[in-house]
Amino acid sequence: MSLNDPIADMLTRVRNAVRTNKEQVNIKASNICEGIASVLKEEGFVMDYDRIDDNNQGILRIKLKYDPEGKPVINSIKRISKPGRRVYSSVDDLPHVLAGLGINIVTTSQGVMSGRKCRENKTGGEILCTVS
Repeated sequence: MSLNDPIADMLTRVRNAVRTNKEQVNIKASNICEGIASVLKEEGFVMDYDRIDDNNQGILRIKLKYDPEGKPVINSIKRISKPGRRVYSSVDDLPHVLAGLGINIVTTSQGVMSGRKCRENKTGGEILCTVS
């Protein structure tokens, strides 16, 4: 089975794992998915992630984060830019998610980074998803 949109697959797997209170989720590895996992870790939405080599494409194992009461840290994760409709934004037009409580994940010429880092570096790019 070919996978046309690995980002949407990753976000759906994370969303489903959070809904069922899983401790971790496995995703097919790619550089863009690893970049998204890295931003999620930096921003405190997941505990950690590991890249596991399986002599094929590889697997990203993401350890999900929950608060002390058992509620997930990720409330919503939504794909913005899709293969049929790309959404680009300059640094000035980069939207704020939930008045700063959420993040945008943006792919730029300098790599995948959060909207906050894009504003610091004064770089725009393609808005991949929003997380809150």
